Amino acid sequence: QVQLVESGGGLVQPGGSLRLSCVATGIILRLGTMGWYRQAPGEQRELVAVMSLEGATTTAESVNDRFIISRDNARNTVYLQMNSLKPEDTAVYSCNVEDVIAGGGKRYLELWGQGILVTVSS
Repeated sequence: QVQLVESGGGLVQPGGSLRLSCVATGIILRLGTMGWYRQAPGEQRELVAVMSLEGATTTAESVNDRFIISRDNARNTVYLQMNSLKPEDTAVYSCNVEDVIAGGGKRYLELWGQGILVTVSS
């Protein structure tokens, strides 16, 4: 069974930085597009940044000059480096992976992590 485990969230002051990590655990043969979404209180979930297996990225305009997505395919991990954080970045951040092929030929169209809270406040 493949699961996504997120880490790196927490409380940070405005202007600070955090790095989120999401590792896919289990016997994994292939991970497709990996990325991050967020949901602020009372808001709909929105895309933050995603990266394809080939390295192509899509980043939300609201963060594209502050957040950097990267992935380490050897470690089945995707990262989100968040710089110059603002109070409006406060949200639950969730990892998402598409088109997963696991051991035994099991396929998952999409997987989600449990979500991790990022709070930007002084």
